[in-house]
Order: sequence, then structure tokens, then C-alpha cells
Amino acid sequence: MTGAEVIDVGRDALLVTLMVSAPVMLVALGVGLVISLFQALTQIQEMTLTFVPKILAIYAALLLFMPFMGRTMAAFMARISDRIVSGGG
Repeated sequence: MTGAEVIDVGRDALLVTLMVSAPVMLVALGVGLVISLFQALTQIQEMTLTFVPKILAIYAALLLFMPFMGRTMAAFMARISDRIVSGGG
């Protein structure tokens, strides 16, 4: 395997990581923003108020995006397997 091929595999791995993690992270960011805005407007500074809605939203996002995440990771594994079978080319 040449240096360019290693960089290509690494770039592909980073892209897959971003694609798989982005939906859940964006949901967590959005829910956190809404909760912090709610806390600022109502002046309720309860620490547990931030965790429970975020956990529920992340769980729902995982259920919703799991097929996409699975397909993305399976396609990446198929590309890596093809590289291994073809000798790295």
C-alpha cells in the first residue's frame, strides 16, 4: 500500500466517522441549545433538567438514524474489504 492509498483510507475513515456521528451530535446540540434558552428565560438553574431531555433526544436520534449509520459503516467496511482482497489497490 502506498502512502497515497493510506491517506485515502484515512480520509475515508474520518468522513465516515463524521457522517455517522453528525446526526446525533446535531440533535444533542439543538436540544442543549433549546434547554439552555429555556433555563435562561425562566431562570431555572436545575442541573438535572439538562440531562434527561438530552438523553431522551439522543436515544430517539439513535433509533431514527441507526439504519443510516449501519448502511454507512457497512459500505465503508465493504470498501475496506475490497481493498484487502484486491491487494490494496
